[in-house]
Amino acid sequence: MKTNKLITLALSFMALIAVTSCVEDDDYSVPQSQGNEENSSLNTLLSQIEAGEVQLVSMADVKAMYHEDGTESQPFEVDTEIAVKGYVSSSDATGNFFKEFFIQDAPENPTVGLQIITSTSDTYNKFNKGREVYIKLTDLFIGETRVGNGVTTIGGGSESDQYGGTVTAVTSNQENARIFRSSNTEAIVPLNISFSDAGNDLVGVFVQFDGVEFADDLAGERYFDPLQDYDTARIMQACNGFDYSEFVLETSGFSSFKNEPLPTLNGSIAGVIAKTYDGSNLVLALNSLDDVMFSNTRCSVLDIADFTVSYEEDFESFGGLTTEGWTNENISGTSTDWFISGFDNNDYARISAYDSNNSEADVWLVTPAITLAAGSDSILTFDLEVAYSNGIILSAYISEDFTGDPETATWQPLNAAIPYGPTSSFGGLQAVSAVNLSAYSGDVNIGFFYEGSDPSATTRYHIDNLKILNN
Repeated sequence: MKTNKLITLALSFMALIAVTSCVEDDDYSVPQSQGNEENSSLNTLLSQIEAGEVQLVSMADVKAMYHEDGTESQPFEVDTEIAVKGYVSSSDATGNFFKEFFIQDAPENPTVGLQIITSTSDTYNKFNKGREVYIKLTDLFIGETRVGNGVTTIGGGSESDQYGGTVTAVTSNQENARIFRSSNTEAIVPLNISFSDAGNDLVGVFVQFDGVEFADDLAGERYFDPLQDYDTARIMQACNGFDYSEFVLETSGFSSFKNEPLPTLNGSIAGVIAKTYDGSNLVLALNSLDDVMFSNTRCSVLDIADFTVSYEEDFESFGGLTTEGWTNENISGTSTDWFISGFDNNDYARISAYDSNNSEADVWLVTPAITLAAGSDSILTFDLEVAYSNGIILSAYISEDFTGDPETATWQPLNAAIPYGPTSSFGGLQAVSAVNLSAYSGDVNIGFFYEGSDPSATTRYHIDNLKILNN
C-alpha cells in the first residue's frame, strides 16, 4: 500500500508539471500540441466537411443568418450541420476582455468578425491571438448578448426579458464539443483604417489607426478613470485638415494596464473594434499596450485663415447639373441618378438606389474642370449627409485627363473620409475632413462614384458646399 501511495504521489507530481508546462510564459506563447482528444475531434469535423456531411460557411453568412429587427429580434438555435472557421483577434491576457473572444475571417485583410461568449475566463491560454479556430455551429445559438447592440454573437443558449432575446455563454462542455483550435497560429496583420472606416461590419476585427493621439485635455490622465466602475472612454483624435476626427478607446477597470498614463505623443494604435455595453457606439479595445506606438510629435490642424477659395459650389440657384457643367452618368445603364434636391431652404446633390429595383446602380457625379495652381497647397472640402445607411458605397476620385466620359478617364482615389452614417434616419450635413490635393496641378475634375444596388446597397447621400481652397 505504501508503494502504491508513492506511485500515486509521483503521478500526481508529474501531472502537475504537465499542467504547469501548458501555462503561457511572459510572451503569451501557447503550446502547439492540442492533445489527442482535441485533435481527434477536429479531424473528425474536417473529415465531415470534406465528405459534405457538414457545410463550412463563411463568417459573413453567419452574420446574415441573424437579422436584427428592433425588440423583435430573437436568437436562434442552429439546427443544420454547418461550421465556421476564423482566426482569434482578441486576447484577455491583460484583462481587457472577459469571458469572450473575437474571431475574424482572415489573418490579413479581414472583412468581418464574430464574438464568442464563454463561461470561462483566461481564454488566451487556449484561444490565443492568431489561433485558427473551427466552430461546429450545430446546436449552438446565434444572436446578441444585449438586444439591439449590433454585435453578432455565438452562444450556448438563449434567454429572454422584456426587451427580447439574447444568447447565453457557451458552457465548458459545449466548448469542448463544438469549438476546436487547429495547431495553426497565424500572425494577425492589423487592418489599417481611418476612424471613419470603422463600422458594424468590422466589430471583432483587429485594426490599426495611424497618425492619432489622445485629446489635448487628457494630458496627465490614465487609461482608466478610478471614479468610474467598469469602463473608461478616452477620446482619440486625428488631424484632418481644418479639424479633428475622433474615436473612442475603451478600457476595462480590470485591465492590468489601467493605471498606466496615456501617451502624449502621436502615432499608431491597434486593437479590436468593439461596442459600448449598450451597443450605442463603436470603440477600440486594446489587447495590450504593446499595440500603442506613439513616438511622433503631435499634429496640428490647418488654419482656414491661411487659405482662399478658388472654386465653390453650394447648389443654390443652380441651373441643373448638365447646364452648370457637371457630368451625371449611370454607367450601369439603370435609372438611379444624381439630382438636385433641397430641404429647409438648402439645396444639395442627392442620390440613393432605394426603391429603384436596380440590381446595379454605378453612378458618377463629376465636377466641371477646376484649375489647381502649380506649387500651391490645394485642399478639397465638402459637406456630406448620410441617411439610411447599409454600407459605405460612395468614394471620391480625381482625374487629370477627364474629357467627358468617366469610363475612359484615369481616376486616382482621394482620401475622403466618407462616414458610415445612421441606419434608420438622417445624419445631418457634416463637413468631410479636408482632402489634400497638393500633388496635383492644372485642370482636374473631382468625381464622386456611387456603387448602389437595391435592396442591399441603398445608402442615401447629400453633397453640398464643395470648395477648393489654396494658400
